[in-house]
Amino acid sequence: MRFFTAALATETNTFSPICIDRRAFEASLYAPPGKHPATPTLCSAPVTVGRRLAREHGFELIEGTATWADPAGLINRETYEGLRDEILDQLRAALPVDGVVLGLHGAMVADGYDDPEGDFLTRVREIVGPDVLVCAELDPHSHLTRKRLDAADFFVAFKEFPHTDFVDRAIDLWQIALDTVEGRVVPRMSVFDCRMIDVFPTSREPMRSFVDRMMDMESADPDILSLSVIHGFMAGDVPEMGTRVIAVTNGKAEKGAAIARDLGMELFSLRGTFMMPQLNEREAVDEALKTAEGPVVIADVWDNPGGGTAGDSTVLLEEVLARGVTGAAFGTIWDPIAVQICMAAGEGAEIPLRFGAKSAPGTGNPVDARVTVVKLLRNAEMRFGESYAPFGDAAHIRFAGIDVILNSTRAQSFDPSLFEVMGIDPRPQRLLVIKSTNHFHSSFSKIASKIIYCAAGTPYPNNPAKTPYRKARRTIWPMVENPHAEKDVVA
Repeated sequence: MRFFTAALATETNTFSPICIDRRAFEASLYAPPGKHPATPTLCSAPVTVGRRLAREHGFELIEGTATWADPAGLINRETYEGLRDEILDQLRAALPVDGVVLGLHGAMVADGYDDPEGDFLTRVREIVGPDVLVCAELDPHSHLTRKRLDAADFFVAFKEFPHTDFVDRAIDLWQIALDTVEGRVVPRMSVFDCRMIDVFPTSREPMRSFVDRMMDMESADPDILSLSVIHGFMAGDVPEMGTRVIAVTNGKAEKGAAIARDLGMELFSLRGTFMMPQLNEREAVDEALKTAEGPVVIADVWDNPGGGTAGDSTVLLEEVLARGVTGAAFGTIWDPIAVQICMAAGEGAEIPLRFGAKSAPGTGNPVDARVTVVKLLRNAEMRFGESYAPFGDAAHIRFAGIDVILNSTRAQSFDPSLFEVMGIDPRPQRLLVIKSTNHFHSSFSKIASKIIYCAAGTPYPNNPAKTPYRKARRTIWPMVENPHAEKDVVA
């Protein structure tokens, strides 16, 4: 057997002012054929899992380029087309193959392309023909378009949010692919359109039980090969934005359609109950200061670089400074220029510095302070599950009794190692202020005395009923109350 694998992924917040070019991919992950590191970077898990399975099962694996850019705004057209064509040329050179196993995100948008993954998969299908297996792993915060469904045999999406299971789902993807090529199964993909858009953290109810039940169904029913929820990505202004359920069955398309519909309608019945309650910046600091033991984690959920924002909001920092709170550590505030200034000054220097709030309205005001440069680190990384996430050249500064990490590569706060590599012990801190919606939860919950979710400022379009979409359909909840009054859409 011969398989081709590659990865091309990012998540596009079409409202973000931060555009992506090739340098953004190179800063996060750009691995030419055979050069991917041993650990995966979220959407590149099919490459590393494929390597292991190729050794164990004795098939030939041809690796293409694997590349990932941290979420931001629109992708430069030349960048997308260049990376796409690079991988397609590698696929042509690899022919003949029995299967193509890809790592994609699913929420990519490029200049001139509302659906880059659909374009990419269609071209893959044209190259390999109708009889070669084509499949991909997706992030659930993606868009599931008709074009993608027509081009691929099946998709498997991460089940967990935070995405702690991206390696496990890549294993699922490969197992179905191997079983298909060896003739043990015939995958049929059924999809139900929930006609809604919501946020579905699996670290709390009701989504926790929903995902557990999906996994139980997969284990108990041999007809079910995989079940996935495509959450959708509300900051992606594209025509097919929204939540969908995928059921992959062993040749039982009608059964899969019924399962997908039942699960989808259950999600719809629970709409509006999934997201964790959020406080504003004043309420969040009030609540944190009531807690005697630390560290209290305040998650700045809507200035999350993992959702494509800049990650440079100072709204919570300004609130903490105004209160005179000490013993707080902030990780991170994105400001490459401030990092350069700190690098030039050197460790131990005391300098005047202006930083933060440069990207967009609704992110607070730049902070002016006389700071001490405590620690500098080139090419800093933090842990994220079995992988590492880069946050670029970074500076740890201290002033007014608080510590702030400035970074040059945008990255959300995945793990307490973010603080540790910059010389900050997170455990004795009174407050840890981080930028993430929920990916932080798995690791930070192990050290936090309390977790507070905070909606500070307006860096992210988080209310679909009021978001000024230009392309997204307005016929889903919460734009309309009961979109299922019309005929169900089942693919």
